[in-house]
Amino acid sequence: MLKKPEWIKAKIDLTRGEFAHTSRIVNTSGISTVCEEAFCPNITECWGWGTATFMIMGDTCTRGCKFCAVKTSKNPLPLDPEEPLKLAKAIKKLGLKYVVITSVDRDDLPDYGANHFALSIREIKRHNPNILIEVLTPDFKGEKELIETVVKEEPNVYGHNIETVKRLTPHVRDRRASYEQSLKVLKTVKKINPNMITKSSIILGLGESKEEIIETMKDLLEAKVEILTIGQYLQPTKKHYPVKRYVPPEEFEELKEIGEEMGFKKVFSGPLVRSSYRAAEIFLSKEISENR
Repeated sequence: MLKKPEWIKAKIDLTRGEFAHTSRIVNTSGISTVCEEAFCPNITECWGWGTATFMIMGDTCTRGCKFCAVKTSKNPLPLDPEEPLKLAKAIKKLGLKYVVITSVDRDDLPDYGANHFALSIREIKRHNPNILIEVLTPDFKGEKELIETVVKEEPNVYGHNIETVKRLTPHVRDRRASYEQSLKVLKTVKKINPNMITKSSIILGLGESKEEIIETMKDLLEAKVEILTIGQYLQPTKKHYPVKRYVPPEEFEELKEIGEEMGFKKVFSGPLVRSSYRAAEIFLSKEISENR
């Protein structure tokens, strides 16, 4: 296992006043956060500012991507019908103005969880009328009507992650996921609602080349994606896909410049960047605001 360089070590700060408040509400609400389940390195920073990315449909995924820390099972527990309401109430208690809602994959469900996603958005809006919502969804196996179920609830940002370059996808992601299917999801969102802002993410250090990263950027731009985040892959356990390389900060900065020159409205790129990191800041930025 490669030794982590200094730039990859997250800053741990438990002194921010909102951290304990956020932690208490999250841990007593009966809901999950991707901050905890995916071992996110930015948890203390985000929770310290009173923000979190919520993970719905339980904490167990039906897929087994080799880079992901979330636990897996062919038969997760049934959906909690009260989860959308619990989530909405927790967000209200936290006083959030911007939330990110993601989920595990639920291939065991007839609709892969699309209606539960839609209901969660609806409940959040009902209890938090002025909330801004970003979703980070599974691929719903590329089925248009299921993607449309979520789009019709009008989240402010629709995210779906491409994760890695085309060549590495079969080696890194679950066999039920594919590079083409992820692009199809993003394209479908735009076909349903051309004005909806779309977002995707690439993780580096899996063995990709610079040329492959740029090719992935081109494919995402062809799918009309506006926001791109790029971060370093961190191996959750020894059983997961190994880190092939720790990408230095200057290369992340170069990719940010390349991406924005290519046409992305906003590229957030850095070793500890994750798909939902500082999501509100990106959405409210001048580059995105002017195009809404």
